[in-house]
Amino acid sequence: MKKQALVFGSIFGLFAVALGALGAHALKDLLTPTQLESFGTGVRYQMYHAIILLVLGLSKIEESKLFKSIINLLIIGIIIFSFSIYLLSTSSITGISIGFVLGPLTPIGGLLLICSWGLMGWMFLKQPK
Repeated sequence: MKKQALVFGSIFGLFAVALGALGAHALKDLLTPTQLESFGTGVRYQMYHAIILLVLGLSKIEESKLFKSIINLLIIGIIIFSFSIYLLSTSSITGISIGFVLGPLTPIGGLLLICSWGLMGWMFLKQPK
């Protein structure tokens, strides 16, 4: 599971940098300021959580069921939260107009990320000194 955290953390970090550059350069003239801000939110949250995956993957924490749940929540949460934001904010230029599906998914992704943080806190409290 730690290897999975490191692989996904690296991939999500790579895509966060690439998508951040895309947003800052190629999309700045194609999207409204609100759309660009939303896109940037997806990039920031993806990068923050990619770093958390890397930290957890490199940690000496035992790979318990709780640890595995946290990693899975982070991975699924990033995909649902950030990628739904990317699709929603670029729908005017991609022509992908499934906001009725993606709109409700974004908060679910956010909730999964929130749950991962809560479980992380619980896991740290349970760690022996």
